[in-house]
Amino acid sequence: MQEFELIAKTFQGLETVLATELIELGANNIKIGRRMVSFTGDKELMYRANFQLRTAIRVLKPIKHFQAKAAEEVYDAVKEIDWSQYLTNDTTFAVDSVVFSNEFRHSKFVAYKVKDAIVDQFREKTGNRPNIRIVNPDIKLHIHVAEYDCTLSLDSSGESLHRRGYRQEAVEAPLNEVLAAGIILQTGWRGECDLIDPMCGSGTFAIEAALIARGISPGVFRQEYAFEKWADFDRELFDRIYEDDSNEHEVEHHIYAYDINRHAVEIATTNVKAAGLGKDITVAQQDFKDFKKPGQKSIMVMNPPYGERISSPDLLGLYKMIGERLKHQFQGNDAWILSYREECFDQIGLKPSLRTPLFNGSLECELRKYQTFEGKFNEMRAQGGDIKTAVERRMMSEKKRFKQNRSFKKGLDEADDEMPMRRFGRDRRDRKPYERDGERKGGERRGFRRGQDDERPDGRKPFRKEERKDFRRDDRRGRIGDDRNPRRSFDRRDARPGRSSNREGRFNKFNNTNNPNRFEDEED
Repeated sequence: MQEFELIAKTFQGLETVLATELIELGANNIKIGRRMVSFTGDKELMYRANFQLRTAIRVLKPIKHFQAKAAEEVYDAVKEIDWSQYLTNDTTFAVDSVVFSNEFRHSKFVAYKVKDAIVDQFREKTGNRPNIRIVNPDIKLHIHVAEYDCTLSLDSSGESLHRRGYRQEAVEAPLNEVLAAGIILQTGWRGECDLIDPMCGSGTFAIEAALIARGISPGVFRQEYAFEKWADFDRELFDRIYEDDSNEHEVEHHIYAYDINRHAVEIATTNVKAAGLGKDITVAQQDFKDFKKPGQKSIMVMNPPYGERISSPDLLGLYKMIGERLKHQFQGNDAWILSYREECFDQIGLKPSLRTPLFNGSLECELRKYQTFEGKFNEMRAQGGDIKTAVERRMMSEKKRFKQNRSFKKGLDEADDEMPMRRFGRDRRDRKPYERDGERKGGERRGFRRGQDDERPDGRKPFRKEERKDFRRDDRRGRIGDDRNPRRSFDRRDARPGRSSNREGRFNKFNNTNNPNRFEDEED
């Protein structure tokens, strides 16, 4: 199949992780930009990128690169495209725009010019025009303007790829799925030991970690992609990609998700069951101050409150308690913490071995790795130990230093009735102890993809595969609780040929790329 240019968008700080994913998929001509990675591939790779990438927000297929210094130049360049290749009079479309330019001050104005050019071309050729539809259009276009450099693309994803489809409920300010997956991938964990999230919220870390360890593609829960409405959509090819489970496998170790808030535990449990991962994840209520050292080697990942969207009556005290637990109950293991303020990190009282800047929404945060050890620091050094590896030392030298001037918002040190609070109080009596040897309370994997055993939230059992095979895709779409199968599905094929996707990629420049940062835009 013919190769063409593609662009995968992501969060700032995850570009290298995304590039690594693309190499593993077999992408060529990979080039890292800001919040994006450009590459080349064929139609199969475009489908796989949407279905398998864990750190991509959306995948774009550029139609045209051009320069424009005025709105009329945008109009003329867009009108030169033969839009009959992509649209008909009966096709609905929408135009999304991101603009970084002194000439174009309003992104919506650029989008209107693109729309006008397309509509006018159809009116001149056919006497009719396609319709604009903001919600769920047949074709979604994306124009990016960086000063005078413009790129017009087809959006192959549609709804942002971070919306996996397994999240049924969420706590206040839930962690973005793409960010959670990127952090897990950055830790290097692939299921070699147990993983613990002591402040799990909606359970996003735990679910994304289980999907990574099991080799389950994040797109398995999606209802649809924008490219399925394109005129050249190859259903047979996508069926084959969807049905390929050759990379899926069981894992020996387990994932534990805890939270002090009972409602958060209930939400996380619901989401874990919806993802069909009850066998791999145990969710329980527990205050982190009661955390006890696990019986075997583990890794910890957590996203404590920052004092922004979610706070605590004693935020600094919370971080001091985190440090105390790590020092006394997590020796010999690694902990990864995502947070926002230097003041909070200071309270942990441990020296990080790695600091990685990451954006959580609009907040410029840091992901810090803490490598704990038995005994005293001087004794560990005397025995030849080190909290930093050579790789971590090199990475630290390349990272910009953390901003020091962030101040607490008003009301941080005392309860603010106007601010949503995630409380870590000490007055609860129904906390469950941390049990390593006790019975795991996660359910069996429900048949979200394969039709196995977990019950849906409404108490009904899913159809077995043999019971579903005669159903059509459009008859089975729906949410959990409907009379239809909750997962994305379509006509099954018996043949499931897999394809090796481990070709070697290269970091080369695109010949038609003028601006390395042309896709520096806002998060979706």
